[in-house]
Amino acid sequence: MPLRFSAHSRIRPSDAKLRELILLISEWSQADPKFGAIKLNKLLFHADFSAFLTFGAPITGQEYFALPQGPAPRRLKPVTEQMKQRNEFAWKEVDYFGRPQKRPLALRSPNLADFSGEQVKLVRQTVEKFWDLTATEISDQSHLFLGWKAAHLKETIPYTTALVSRRPPTEKERKRGLRLQEIAEGHLRAKR
Repeated sequence: MPLRFSAHSRIRPSDAKLRELILLISEWSQADPKFGAIKLNKLLFHADFSAFLTFGAPITGQEYFALPQGPAPRRLKPVTEQMKQRNEFAWKEVDYFGRPQKRPLALRSPNLADFSGEQVKLVRQTVEKFWDLTATEISDQSHLFLGWKAAHLKETIPYTTALVSRRPPTEKERKRGLRLQEIAEGHLRAKR
């Protein structure tokens, strides 16, 4: 059965799922020397937007906004602050080739009760896909995303922008688009 995306479907953000996803990614990325705050932002973004494309809904439903270094969850700071107060999460400043790196640390294991097996698998694939990239490289890659390019600074990036492709349309797609254009123009003329 094909996925159905609706511009009218309501995505409900879940701070609880964001909290557990932060812990999951942080736990799985502890052995990655390139893993820091920026890479966490990008992995969260890729996991949520990939889930939207794959399953028709993001994992956390969080709102992502455009920052100079790429997309980030708007509620990351308040959620991680709350997690720090609960002793679930910490930031550790480490030296990374002579520069400070703000490293996320999971202080407890994530609770995956609200995650499907497919979601957990997608998160694992996301972490593995970007394992070898530095924060700069993963940020540069996120700058290619059309949703980030179209958004102004601090503007929300709609999940539906993940459906827009940069590849040129196939001949079949082009012909279908032209047919749809003719139909739309015919309806507009009929309404006048």
